[in-house]
Amino acid sequence: MKRTTTTAALPLNTILAGDCIEQMNALPEASVDLIFADPPYNLQLKGQLHRPDNSEVDAVDDHWDQFDSFAAYDRFTRDWLAAARRLLKPDGAIWVIGSYHNIFRVGAALQDAGYWILNDVVWRKSNPMPNFRGKRFTNAHETMIWASKSEGAKYTFNYEALKSLNEGIQMRSDWVLPICNGGERLKDAKGDKAHPTQKPEALLHRVLVGSTNPGDVVLDPFFGTGTTGAVAKMLGREYIGIEREEAYRKVAEARISKVRKFDRDALIVSTSKRAEPRVPFGQLVERGMLRPGETLVNTRGQAARVRADGTLATDGFNGSIHQVGAHIEGAPSCNGWTYWHFLKDGKTIPIDLMRQQIRAEMN
Repeated sequence: MKRTTTTAALPLNTILAGDCIEQMNALPEASVDLIFADPPYNLQLKGQLHRPDNSEVDAVDDHWDQFDSFAAYDRFTRDWLAAARRLLKPDGAIWVIGSYHNIFRVGAALQDAGYWILNDVVWRKSNPMPNFRGKRFTNAHETMIWASKSEGAKYTFNYEALKSLNEGIQMRSDWVLPICNGGERLKDAKGDKAHPTQKPEALLHRVLVGSTNPGDVVLDPFFGTGTTGAVAKMLGREYIGIEREEAYRKVAEARISKVRKFDRDALIVSTSKRAEPRVPFGQLVERGMLRPGETLVNTRGQAARVRADGTLATDGFNGSIHQVGAHIEGAPSCNGWTYWHFLKDGKTIPIDLMRQQIRAEMN
């Protein structure tokens, strides 16, 4: 069961102005379900980039992405990761996205801070920016690290929902998605990019559907133009953004104000059978849905009798619905819920229908 923490003191669905470390340290401990972080990449650009036609590339050369040294960047990384870990609930998790310039340093810092890496996910860009100098491979991907707060900690993973997103196929750790462009790319008053590294909503949609539930609190300490907040609002999650640049905050606030939350039914996602409430077979007997002495049959007509303690008896063998089914089949295991049927009006009906009725009442 998830440990819940009151969110009354949290500034939900707001953008906090200022330094991310100071703002995180001011928030209540163990109050956040998920952190999505898109920190400065420390690109170490030397001079301007130009296309073959000599036009200038609008690359990341902002002051917030510049550090005096790797040591300075590492100190900054350790400090914000420590503040983030303090905020996470015991079953919380973090996603950090980066490029080859910084993600390896961030990964080591994550492990040193006590996080437990669950996956590295490659976001492969279907329409990457080309390498104009022609001296390296086209940089066509970014890497995301997904980590729990500590080794052995529980965390949210909506496996079935991600599988459904992928047309019934298990979701892999390489995601092919386009970069943010076209109508989704936000512009400033001059018509220029509002932010140089705006992430596509499709990326955050997959992250939040896969690793949070409606009502969860998602914090983004490098909020930028608010992609995390916009997607969180649409998906019925609460968000907290932290952004020190006023221009980005204004763009994010205007953007999120126009977002409409999906209706409640649309937020329900596919879940694993293991995530559904457990119903002991004995409950069917206790509630009179099946009576002691009543006969259950398998698809071949082989029978077993229900006993008052919720076990079955057949041919001198007694046990649970699963054990008796396995005994008859000579198999190591058996799903008794789908194996056994009860008789009604001359028809055989799976006992699993009774279990689903109880689960519907529980929900």
